[in-house]
Amino acid sequence: MKPEDRELIAQLCAARSGQRVDPAKDYVLETRLSPVARREGFDNIGDLVAALRTRREDRLIWAVVEAMAPNETAFFRDRELFDRFEHEILPALAKGRTGQPIRIWSAACGSGQEVYSLAMLLDELADRFPEARFELFASDLSERALEKAQSGLYTQFEVQRGLPIRRLVRHFEKAGETWELSPRLRQDIRWRRLNLVSDLSRVRGFDVIFCPHVIECMIEPARARVAENLAAALNPGGAVLFAAGEDPTLLSEALKPGVGAGVFTGHRRAAA
Repeated sequence: MKPEDRELIAQLCAARSGQRVDPAKDYVLETRLSPVARREGFDNIGDLVAALRTRREDRLIWAVVEAMAPNETAFFRDRELFDRFEHEILPALAKGRTGQPIRIWSAACGSGQEVYSLAMLLDELADRFPEARFELFASDLSERALEKAQSGLYTQFEVQRGLPIRRLVRHFEKAGETWELSPRLRQDIRWRRLNLVSDLSRVRGFDVIFCPHVIECMIEPARARVAENLAAALNPGGAVLFAAGEDPTLLSEALKPGVGAGVFTGHRRAAA
């Protein structure tokens, strides 16, 4: 790829989704964009980029932006966050909660491992919180990632990343060369394509939001926008979970530190 082509891709990703793409990493760009070029009927990436310049076709631009989105994930990634959710956040929310469900959102679910980890954990904890009801929501920028997530199908390599054998046997069935998650767990999740830097004023009412390893991959203005959007989506007493080392309090006054590293709660200042 030419330097100006790599710069164009980085600019489009920053403008559309706030992604930080390093134009110097030509190998990463070529690896991510080669499948897009083939799928869209181009002979090579150069022809794809030329079409981006001349057509400015929204669908094609989004195909490129989605392909460049970070896609590293695993089941029960960031084990400490799941431990805090299980032992501190969830008991506090479930205590005395009657009627209203506890609403949990995986805000950048990728190919589904994060939200399915939550589904498995809640299934295993059902006896501890017999009166609690849960609603699981999952969103991502990429339609292709959402399609894979909703299928519930994972390779042997994917299930080996983070799943002990007892969980694999309890929640999955072998389906040919892949593993299929229990339909019972899949059917209870609500899916939606969302761009976290867009207007999310209608996305409200969540008690827990998982969003690790997202703002660290974004340009500065977009990181602040995401932090504000997530804080505004919280119910009183709710929490947003980020990866260790991500500190949204440096980006937004709407969040403050919660119980342990990576956990933050809403902190809206009173109106004057």
